[in-house]
Amino acid sequence: MTSSAEQQVVAEQRAAVVSGTRHAAPPAVPVWPGAPTPLGARFRVGPDGVRGTNFAVWAAGAEAVVLCLFDEHGRETRVPLTELTHEIWHGFVPGVLPGQRYGYRVHGRWDPWTGARWNPAKLLLDPYARAVDGEFGLPPEVYGHVRDWPDQHVADTVRDDRDSAPHVPKGVVVHDDDDWADDRRPKTPWADSVIYELHVRGFTKLHPGIPEELRGTYAGLAHPAAIEHLVKLGVTAVELLPVHQFAHEDHLLRRGLVNYWGYNSIGYFAPHAAYAASGTTGQQVGEFKRMVRALHAAGIEVILDVVYNHTAEAGELGPTLSLKGIDNRGYYRLQDDARRYADYTGCGNTLHVVQPQVLRLITDSLRYWVTEMGVDGFRFDLAAALARSMHDVDMLSPFLAVIAQDPVLRRVKLIAEPWDVGSGGYQVGAFPPLWTEWNDRYRGAVRDFWRGALPDVRDLGYRLSGSSDLYAWGGRRPYASVNFITAHDGFTLRDLVSYERKHNEANGEHNRDGSDDNRSWNCGVEGETDDAGIRGLRRRQLRNLMTTLLLSTGVPMLVAGDEMGRTQRGNNNAYCQDNEIGWLDWSLLDDPGWRPLFELTSRLIALRHRHPVLRRRAFFSGRAHSADGLRDLAWFTPRGTEMTEADWYAPAATLGMYLSGRDIPGRDTRGAPVVDDSFLAVLHAGHAPVPFVLPGPPWAERYEVVVDTSREDQGEAPTVAHAAGAEITVPERSVLLLRVG
Repeated sequence: MTSSAEQQVVAEQRAAVVSGTRHAAPPAVPVWPGAPTPLGARFRVGPDGVRGTNFAVWAAGAEAVVLCLFDEHGRETRVPLTELTHEIWHGFVPGVLPGQRYGYRVHGRWDPWTGARWNPAKLLLDPYARAVDGEFGLPPEVYGHVRDWPDQHVADTVRDDRDSAPHVPKGVVVHDDDDWADDRRPKTPWADSVIYELHVRGFTKLHPGIPEELRGTYAGLAHPAAIEHLVKLGVTAVELLPVHQFAHEDHLLRRGLVNYWGYNSIGYFAPHAAYAASGTTGQQVGEFKRMVRALHAAGIEVILDVVYNHTAEAGELGPTLSLKGIDNRGYYRLQDDARRYADYTGCGNTLHVVQPQVLRLITDSLRYWVTEMGVDGFRFDLAAALARSMHDVDMLSPFLAVIAQDPVLRRVKLIAEPWDVGSGGYQVGAFPPLWTEWNDRYRGAVRDFWRGALPDVRDLGYRLSGSSDLYAWGGRRPYASVNFITAHDGFTLRDLVSYERKHNEANGEHNRDGSDDNRSWNCGVEGETDDAGIRGLRRRQLRNLMTTLLLSTGVPMLVAGDEMGRTQRGNNNAYCQDNEIGWLDWSLLDDPGWRPLFELTSRLIALRHRHPVLRRRAFFSGRAHSADGLRDLAWFTPRGTEMTEADWYAPAATLGMYLSGRDIPGRDTRGAPVVDDSFLAVLHAGHAPVPFVLPGPPWAERYEVVVDTSREDQGEAPTVAHAAGAEITVPERSVLLLRVG
């Protein structure tokens, strides 16, 4: 038998369903026991067929948890959660429907000296909220302590009792009703992948083919005009800069800027609301799913750049938005002085991944994005911070162990940014099988070669052939290396050949931010110039860099806009530039000076897709596999002779790389041997042409030029063939790719 109050709730709920209006919580709201799992707010049918929402939040040390429901006018109704099961506070609230906005107030001790920072005056975002409505500003009221206390040394110890609810976003109850039955994941093998890193807003904001109301949104990225570019280019996956709900830092807001990149997460289940064209009271979830479906239909996978190493709550002087107020000691790594936070991220705090509830939060989030949002993989920002046990980076850490055995997560693409800012945090080459890694040693070697700064070519040889020195262990493969020359962080490809110094004045930090180790060369003039010779040289260098990337063994990653000469005007840290500095300039595609770069990039990707010798699934052996002495990989000097040990250690600006197509390990899907053409790539970074003798038998009988980066126009050209043993002239600063006959 239900009470009269409960009957009233049911009647109002049914009326809301009939009328299509959103349910506003009544003044007196009943709460039933509900269940401790799953965590978060889950709309469902409860006892007696009554529809409502189950709320569950982990808050181990709390003394009380109050659910706060908000109507469309911002009026708050407080509902105490009295059920506590295994440190989880929970309750089922009948009549609460999708679209309902909510948050929590958590009661407990205020004792910063022991890490306890409970403050019920602060409305807290549910860590499991599926959608978030509202913007994060940072007025004084959203801080658990008195932010503007005169003595800042002790400010974090003085509790602020002002209500933060009017100033913070709310979670939104979402109806999960999508089974993805009509979706077909591309499931592109790692070795066949070409990754394209992009920013949802920046990629679409200025695109002339996307309706203005969709620009900067998930719907804009799903638009045929956006997808057409990706398909023409030939990439197999987009890697989206953070789309988890994030907040902006106080120091940026004070300067009139925002955190454009989004590496400041606060909601690990919610797609960032500002990227939604359709609405922010749950509509953003459906819009994101439709974007994923559209990309999948075009054969393009979706990889998310995720930030589980820290949150937007920063350190002891940061705001109280969610985890800090729910259970500060349970969620964050604290120092021996528990007032202070361990900071392996450079962002003020570090999530305590060793704690079971934090590990659960992260893995639940990852599984949610795979199973319910349709994504195909993740790139983990500062992944070394996640692999730390108590202090040191540990490749047997709980996080890596859980991922390795999880039946959902072990099957998706996993990419580590294999470092953090703490002691011992640089871990390139150390992550276990299943993982690929951003290979910054590839980035450094290729940049140094083309600017003439490599002392010899030893390192370049490793990078071009899959970085076996880093990854040939534990069953790892060449595709463990994500090869990149540029990323969101640093110069664009065009700026790499146009600037030798960073120009970050627009960030408002007196040009102190951003890396000083750019390994760039401006070709003789800093910044843009009208000098036709320098502009031509820069375009040639771009062709050299792009060709090197796409001919290298491993998984290539391009940055959106590099294929058409995008510039950030020398800003190598455009994290706060939500403007033309950070957005793609699509007019470059129509510029005769830059269109050929796009065409070359597309042609090289197509060449890579056609030729398995360029995307090997196993490392080269360098040994002869037949009586004629032909090996799967060989290196040549300009004299046409194989490189000796002395050659590897001598200064050199020219390197010949022979790739044999008849010695490719593995078989195709029907079990037949994989056979391909063979190629000779000649990379020459010198400032003058160089004679190069083409290797004779058994390597080849003849050679046909496929790519010549010295040519400004990369369109169709007459076939140029050379006899084996012939001496050819390799133009200054160029790459020649020759097919072997």
